[in-house]
Amino acid sequence: MENGMDRHGKQGTHKNPSAEQHDGIPYFTSMEDALSSLFGDGVEIAQTRRIAGGDSNEAYGLTLTDGTDLFMKANTKGNAPLFAAEAVGLSAIARTGTIGTPRILCSGMDGKGTGYSFLLMEWIAGERRIPDYWETFARQLAAMHGADASDLVAGGKYGFVCDNYIGRGRQINTAKDGWIAFFRDCRLEPQFRKASGYFDREGRRKVAKLLDRLGDILVEPKSPSLLHGDLWSGNVVTGKDGRAWLIDPAVSVGHAEADIAMTELFGGFPQAFYDVYRKAAPMQEGYAGRRDCYNLYHLLNHLNIFGKTYLGAVERILWGYVR
Repeated sequence: MENGMDRHGKQGTHKNPSAEQHDGIPYFTSMEDALSSLFGDGVEIAQTRRIAGGDSNEAYGLTLTDGTDLFMKANTKGNAPLFAAEAVGLSAIARTGTIGTPRILCSGMDGKGTGYSFLLMEWIAGERRIPDYWETFARQLAAMHGADASDLVAGGKYGFVCDNYIGRGRQINTAKDGWIAFFRDCRLEPQFRKASGYFDREGRRKVAKLLDRLGDILVEPKSPSLLHGDLWSGNVVTGKDGRAWLIDPAVSVGHAEADIAMTELFGGFPQAFYDVYRKAAPMQEGYAGRRDCYNLYHLLNHLNIFGKTYLGAVERILWGYVR
């Protein structure tokens, strides 16, 4: 699937194609320069509206004086790396040609006042879903999981070309040859280390035991898959084409069932999605017994970001796997 402004809105004039590049996308030192370069001299922001949503960034809908609608994320200057990582992740998904993602127009750092970092993207939001929305999404996600991801990891099969973020949490993507080793060393272990203060001696014993016996719980996939990495309902939006589009990724190459497990953590998707996905990409036997182990990672991340509210859920899963 081709992806970009030429499908859904005005193509930028690219007055200044020699703009500095950060991670392959144009980078500007002011919002004024960004808009002038992308849309032409004199184009300014005519309307700004706050959009509710994520916990990590401020989000805005922008309408320009030429009528173009854009989506902007903003954060402090120190959090600019979050935007660079997001751009790389969206590009990786887009390259599979399987499912819609918003096109990144540019990133930058506006120096006016206290200053802020920003990420500009095309506006993709639509209002009406196609009749088989969830079934189509399931087939597209299965296709993404089945796409060749070998060029996204250097020196191993699992990981990613760079570290990134899941929410505000740093996500380690060091390459590994085995999925179980990757999930232990780059997912669970770093989160447990950050959360060590929440566990007493017995809890720490159980953590060590779980990590030691992870090979008895998880299985190696038949082939590596590009993962969205943070696949809950808030990161699936309806595009102008009426189909599901993916936003806010925390990508890596891993086991596809880790993405499916995440979809079930906070309420789940309609059953039609799971029925079609399983036909398009049959699950390995025993998935139900592994699902909570995958979601332990996300609950630990929430515990480390948001605090003790998530401790009970973490302990229930840990206690369920380790006696």
